[in-house]
Amino acid sequence: MNFLVFPPELNSVLMFSGPGSGPLLQAAAAWDGLAAELNTAASSFSSVTSGLAGEAWQGPASRAMAAAATPYSGWLAAAAARASGAAGQARAVVGAFESALAATVHPVAVAVNREELVQLVVSNLFGQNAPAIAAAESQYEEMWAQDVGAMVGYHAGAAEAAAALAPFEQALQNLPAVIGQLSPPGNIGAANMGDGNKGSVNYGNGNTGNANMGNGNIGNLNFGNGNQGPSSSQPAILNFGSGNIGSFNLGGGNIGNSNLGSGNHGSANIGNGNFGSTNLGGGNSGTANLGSGNTGSNNMGSGNTGATNYGFGNIGNNNVGSGNTGNSNVGMGNLGNGNIGAGNRGNFDIGFGNTGNNDFGIGLTGDNQIGINFSGLNGGTGNIGLFNSGNNNVGFFNSGNGNWGIGNSGNFNTGFANSGSTNTGLWNSGSLDTGFWNSAGTDVGFGNSGVGDVGFWNGGHDDFGIGNSGALSMGAFNAGGGDVGFANAGAGNVGWGNSGAHNTGFGNAGATNTGFWNSGDVNTGGGNSGKTNTGFGSAIDTGAANSGFGNTGTGNSGFNNNGNANSGFANIGSNDEGYGNVGQHDTGFLNKSNGNTGFFNIGTNDVGISNAGNLNIGYGNTGPAGNAGFWNSGSDNSGVGNTGNNNSGFDNTGTHSSGANNTGNQQSGFRQ
Repeated sequence: MNFLVFPPELNSVLMFSGPGSGPLLQAAAAWDGLAAELNTAASSFSSVTSGLAGEAWQGPASRAMAAAATPYSGWLAAAAARASGAAGQARAVVGAFESALAATVHPVAVAVNREELVQLVVSNLFGQNAPAIAAAESQYEEMWAQDVGAMVGYHAGAAEAAAALAPFEQALQNLPAVIGQLSPPGNIGAANMGDGNKGSVNYGNGNTGNANMGNGNIGNLNFGNGNQGPSSSQPAILNFGSGNIGSFNLGGGNIGNSNLGSGNHGSANIGNGNFGSTNLGGGNSGTANLGSGNTGSNNMGSGNTGATNYGFGNIGNNNVGSGNTGNSNVGMGNLGNGNIGAGNRGNFDIGFGNTGNNDFGIGLTGDNQIGINFSGLNGGTGNIGLFNSGNNNVGFFNSGNGNWGIGNSGNFNTGFANSGSTNTGLWNSGSLDTGFWNSAGTDVGFGNSGVGDVGFWNGGHDDFGIGNSGALSMGAFNAGGGDVGFANAGAGNVGWGNSGAHNTGFGNAGATNTGFWNSGDVNTGGGNSGKTNTGFGSAIDTGAANSGFGNTGTGNSGFNNNGNANSGFANIGSNDEGYGNVGQHDTGFLNKSNGNTGFFNIGTNDVGISNAGNLNIGYGNTGPAGNAGFWNSGSDNSGVGNTGNNNSGFDNTGTHSSGANNTGNQQSGFRQ
């Protein structure tokens, strides 16, 4: 966050809308309290040891005890001094904040200045307000400089206070060296702070590896929970986040390396839910895209299917603009190739609504023509509007057929710049989409490049949520498949931050665990790096058939499971994760059939909540199969409440329609 370049609207709001100095004052009081407690402990410890050595206990053993105890008494006193110093520096930061706040321009004053400028510009028809506009801008520049000066002073004061803090570690240098070799019970390794670790210098529980700060990691130098590498020979290294499979990720639920974001399946992505590498944005399937929901590579924009497009919703390659079907077009809604303009159906046209080739003009129907077709300005037939080269359109610049809107090169679309067919929305290059920037088919939402997604920025297919690059997941930022929850890179998990598979809980890098931070397998509890443990912090393998209580099958973790290889609670089927699942391979809660992900599904292979059909994605779909969205009772619909088949939009009863409330077939628009 660089306050040096932030305008006063932002710097002022940040200063006046935050929690203020209250939390720092509370922290200072807490540090003072800790210093007092440590001083009391140091005095008491010194008094007791000196009393023993001076009166009741004499001889060499007494002198050895006193010599061993003295450094610890000194450490308590030094720690008390460090705590008191921290309290003083916290109060110094409070002083710096209060001074900066007093010097910061009030947000209301900034808003008044901007509103005054807008009014002056709007009424400046003849230039009479030029001096007043200049004065307002000069005042605004002074506000900017004043805010930056206040923030510079605040930063300098806070940095000075932080630099004056004495590290607590310095006080440990005089303690006996053996203290650094100790680990709590349940660890296999040295210098661990926690339980159930296999390795050394871990700060946390259930890690397999070294120098992890967190829990349930398989690897080294991870900061977070449940991270692991792609294989035993490639452990995870230096992840900042949870549930990653790979190394050098900053975020959660990534499969790959060096991602900045969550739920990516690939490497070097900046964003969420990308399936591919080096993407900047969300929900892309491909490589080196700048934007969201692209299927292809090197696109700059969103919702493109193809490569090297600059714009939105293009099918093809090397287009500049939106909604083009074809290659090398500049403009909008062109169906052919090499066009400059909008709504051209032919090739190498310059202009609008031309159906021929090599035309220069508007609405021309032949080849190699120059001019304007004044008989309606449409190159197609049955159109209502202007510059349409397709047929039976309502709107402008449509080169497809049966569209309602602007710049559609596909067919039967309702909206703007759709190059796919039967879409309801904007810039969709897929088909049967409801939303915008969708490059696959049967999506509801925006920025989806997978098929059958409901939500935003999903690069995987048949997902219900946000930023999922895996398949058949419900939640957010899952790169694994069949997950219910958040930031899971493993498959078939219920919870969050799991890089292992088939877990119920959070932060598990192992498999089939019920609990949290387990790097081993089939554990019930937390922080176990061993296998088949019931409890917490175990690094051993017990060899038991199940972990937990009340399980009747084998390979179960959790409680009261009747099948095999389940994690969770009261599952009757096998290979289930969660609670109360009756079918096989269910993930979630109370699913009644097989292969479901989510809650209360009675169909098969559904993702979401309360779906009754098969392979339905979303909520409350009762149709036979293939719906994405909400309350659809037909088949292969995207949207809400469609009773027909192959529709996008809302409450359509026919087939292959887009829009809303259409009762016929192949319709676009509203209520026909």
